[in-house]
Amino acid sequence: MPVTVNIRKLEQAPILLEGEIPLEELEFVSNDEMVACSQPLRYAVEAEHMEDSILVRGEVSLPLDCECVRCLQPFSDEIRVEDFAAHLPLEGEDAVPIKNDCVDLTPFLREDTFLRLPQHPLCRPDCDKLPELKTGRVSPEGAKSVSNGAAAWNELDKLKLDQP
Repeated sequence: MPVTVNIRKLEQAPILLEGEIPLEELEFVSNDEMVACSQPLRYAVEAEHMEDSILVRGEVSLPLDCECVRCLQPFSDEIRVEDFAAHLPLEGEDAVPIKNDCVDLTPFLREDTFLRLPQHPLCRPDCDKLPELKTGRVSPEGAKSVSNGAAAWNELDKLKLDQP
């Protein structure tokens, strides 16, 4: 169900809107395998009428299921927009669509939230753990050592790339 506000009711007094937007309505599509969403977007906003526009302010949050890009361990995160604000003009070329005296706020809540999706999710800021490889254990110390690096180069030297 979209988050809508009735303009006629808004002219009388500001309106407080609280609730959740199901994932189906969010149309959450992530091209990043490391970020997924399994819970609805929560919102608590106040809409008020201002001359020829609507001002919407409040808080929006979206729980995330992430995988750390360094250690590949799953972890939970949350996008929290504590200072959500949208100025929606009712007239002019940038006017928001009005249907049955109502304005749909869902696209604006969704956009501000999705713009804050993490690009490189980390389980913690100082995560420096490397995953184990099938050929042996790799650790931050081992990755820096010359002996492990030499073994990797030796394997690459065995490749015969010059022959057709």
